[in-house]
Amino acid sequence: ALGGLIAVLAAPAIWGLSGFFRVQPDELGVVLRFGQYVRTVQPGLNYHLPYPIETVLLPKALRVNAMSIGMRVSEGRSGTSIRDVPEESLMLTGDENIVDVDFTVLWRIKPDGVGPFLFNIQNPEGTVKAVAESAMREVIARSDIQPILTGARTATETAVQELMQRVLDEYSSGILVQQVQLQKVDPPAQVIDAFRDVQAARADGERVQNEARTY
Repeated sequence: ALGGLIAVLAAPAIWGLSGFFRVQPDELGVVLRFGQYVRTVQPGLNYHLPYPIETVLLPKALRVNAMSIGMRVSEGRSGTSIRDVPEESLMLTGDENIVDVDFTVLWRIKPDGVGPFLFNIQNPEGTVKAVAESAMREVIARSDIQPILTGARTATETAVQELMQRVLDEYSSGILVQQVQLQKVDPPAQVIDAFRDVQAARADGERVQNEARTY
């Protein structure tokens, strides 16, 4: 009987202690009361009213995520390997050339966007990937191939980042696009040698013209 009494008295204390939780350095704690948002807490040891009154979600809100489009990077015993994904990387330029584009998107949750991130979109990574590919295709489609392959890399990255952010904000996604990095911009593998021959011939032609003008 005494053991039963102790168990009865201890049960509320155990239930109360179950509300302690730890938020990791790259996380934020989102406390819900009966399923409704109440507050956001910072990394460290925290407390919420025990279940079922309050629960906590722990999104990686302080972590910067990297997503590759047009390629897959994998780690193995022999080192890092990169596999091309043509269905993502082949794009049509504004002057009707095909270009092979691999790029990386760095993104994170906005400081004030944890709620929208958790409750407005079901598949954050899939959303970022779809928006990134669509934005890159749109920017490439209004550009000529020559600037893309030579001096317009920074302008292309900035345009894609701005377009992605605008679309994600329209979705109220709570996502911040920190950077877009072009990894590779080339003609398709099947024609790259011929394309380089054309580029070399054009450079030779310009050199001869410059020499003639100098003469």
